[in-house]
Amino acid sequence: MTPDTTRIPPGELSQLLGSRLCHDLVSPLGAIGNGVELLEMSTDFPGIDASPELKLIAESVSAARSRIQIFRVAFGQVQGDQRIGRAGLAQLLDGFSAQGRMQIQLDAEGDFARTDLRMVMLAMMCLESAMPWGGKVTVLHGPAGWRLVADAERTKQEPALWAWLGGEGPRKPLPSEVHFPLLAEALAEAGRPARWEVDDKGAEIAF
Repeated sequence: MTPDTTRIPPGELSQLLGSRLCHDLVSPLGAIGNGVELLEMSTDFPGIDASPELKLIAESVSAARSRIQIFRVAFGQVQGDQRIGRAGLAQLLDGFSAQGRMQIQLDAEGDFARTDLRMVMLAMMCLESAMPWGGKVTVLHGPAGWRLVADAERTKQEPALWAWLGGEGPRKPLPSEVHFPLLAEALAEAGRPARWEVDDKGAEIAF
């Protein structure tokens, strides 16, 4: 039977869209970052490099670029057996702590399949949703797979959202919550059973 090449599976189509959006956003952010650097070096505006306004712009651009790199891995297309090393993973995780609310500790060595890191990034977003007031996340990798453990003084428990990790939730997620069903879809495609729990002091996702 000849495969139907006129249709793109919905999951693959959303990944293509994610890649396109990230690609188109990187260039203007890079231009803004270059403009900030030129202003900092300019002699026409003495003292501007120390101004709080320019520092705010520079920090915002840096945080946005880090976030887009996270989005590229979480929502973008994976081609072939792409892999990312520990340093690349650490840099991605730093993007979650750029705003100062989350502390990330990485306990993993080696290089990792990009498909695995898609699930790690989506799982981090789920933990981020559970800890809007901040907290600490430890990301561990070993022979049994991945384990992300979050600790916080308080959490936002959303059973209707976490139910999506089982495949289907009692309500449709908001755009800001789409990472829950996307993680479930990625886990199902990879054939990776997952465990998760969330309580008033933290949360955990393992696969």
